[in-house]
Amino acid sequence: MGIFNEENEIESKTYDALKKVIDPEIGINIVDLGLVYKIEYKVESGISVEMTLSTPGCPMGDAIIGNAESEIKNVFPDEKITVELVWEPAWKTDFVSEAGKKALGM
Repeated sequence: MGIFNEENEIESKTYDALKKVIDPEIGINIVDLGLVYKIEYKVESGISVEMTLSTPGCPMGDAIIGNAESEIKNVFPDEKITVELVWEPAWKTDFVSEAGKKALGM
């Protein structure tokens, strides 16, 4: 604690960038929806994100992933960025943040 860690700083800024990615069908950002499972930064491999979609057949999946890549690239234009779509664990409403639940009226 207290020691500057570039990796944590980049991961934190990536998390903030992903809050700008809105699920167009639901109107809430993918972080508050609980769709982002993991953010990792390594100097040698860049920024990697594991995320899911609310349903495997989500018609906006490609757009959401593309928007996620774009928002990260806006903050880190020189980093390699990998956004991987995963299905385990399967998304459920329990993953939605308190802010997301409030926005959804849950």
